[in-house]
Amino acid sequence: MEDHSTFPRFLIILFITGVARSVASIGINYGQIANNLPSSDDAVELVKSIGATKVKLYDADPNVLKAFANTGVEVMVGLGNEYLTKMKDPKQAQAWIKANLQPYLPATKITSIFVGNEVLTFNDTSLTSNLLPAMQSVHTALVNQGLDKQITVTTTHSLAVLETSYPPSAGAFRPDLAPCLGPILSFQAKTGSPFLINAYPYFAYKANPKQVPLEFVLFQPNQGMVDPSSNLHYDNMLFAQIDAVYSALESLGYAKLPVHISETGWPSKGDQDEAGANLENAKKYNGNLIKMAMSTSKKGTPCRPNSDFNIYVFALFNENMKPGPTSERNYGLFKPDGTPAYPLGFSLASAPNDIVHNNTGTPPTSSTGYLSISSASSLERCRLLGPSLSFLLPLNQKKDTGARQWGEEQWQNEKGVKGVPSSLHAMSLYWSRKEKWLWSSGTS
Repeated sequence: MEDHSTFPRFLIILFITGVARSVASIGINYGQIANNLPSSDDAVELVKSIGATKVKLYDADPNVLKAFANTGVEVMVGLGNEYLTKMKDPKQAQAWIKANLQPYLPATKITSIFVGNEVLTFNDTSLTSNLLPAMQSVHTALVNQGLDKQITVTTTHSLAVLETSYPPSAGAFRPDLAPCLGPILSFQAKTGSPFLINAYPYFAYKANPKQVPLEFVLFQPNQGMVDPSSNLHYDNMLFAQIDAVYSALESLGYAKLPVHISETGWPSKGDQDEAGANLENAKKYNGNLIKMAMSTSKKGTPCRPNSDFNIYVFALFNENMKPGPTSERNYGLFKPDGTPAYPLGFSLASAPNDIVHNNTGTPPTSSTGYLSISSASSLERCRLLGPSLSFLLPLNQKKDTGARQWGEEQWQNEKGVKGVPSSLHAMSLYWSRKEKWLWSSGTS
């Protein structure tokens, strides 16, 4: 295909030994809640420049789908929460597939559709009840068009679906989600789609910067922790979170269901109260993550050492119109002008200088599939942090009801949030007060 792009091609000099030879891959989230982003064709060049072979979109933007035609990049397309009511109608699902996906096949390598984003922890019962019917209707539409072998149907979850995440071998889903989660897992097992989880170790560090070892969340050398049940050693929080999800799936009889990380990242800038949100930490987290994902010597997690390492970094661009704290607008690997937000272990010898921007003052109308990592309710944000913060609990204090009660009272007093499960923030606050940090046995 002839290249008509005006975007200057980068001369990529890889500093990561072995990356150029590796057959491993990394995915990237491409959101568009901004009014100053480069064209879709230019974005494709940036995706290629970091060696990404997969991209996750939050909608079926026709310009983006056209731009990825004949690139070989695998594309995951999102159907936002606002579509669930319509998509449970098989006729509407069929019409959507025909209008939004089929025109771009097979040139654009669409491999998956995620229906809804973190629906089960969104505190909206109507969305929850519509999720599985919508997934089923979309899958049926794919079957009718002969596309079900090429395109899978899944949905994304936050770590808040977990009731327990420490130790990883004890990972378990929230009991209140069982009635809706069980049938979804059954559907995915039958259709062969992966379980998608959004995991952010950054949130754990942000909540407790004095207690959470920075090295443990940034993939740097550290003592790590040993799971007392499995005796497996963990040197980073992300792997521990992933294995907690595997354990939760296994406990429900879905040990063979693959787990993919649909979002993970670190902001390069934040507000004063957003500990750790800076360029250096973002560089270390995303740089080390990409090195690890593309390494030929390291594969899988301690619990699943032979499983494929499927991760989508969040995100391709800083998006200037996302609501919420400053960090929300600074997760990008690239600035809107196409220059790197920070170095990632490779060098860009030249920088773009003539990108065409969208300066309309409003984000593209097709970019309504997601809004903000922190857009959930106050109570839900507490739930989002819970699975990460459970790593703060030493084993012999798990049943310390006095500590949990004290912590919950403090949390309610400080934040005014009632009914927050004590397993989420209570022990975190307790250990903050005691200035303790224990990873495994809990001896003080």
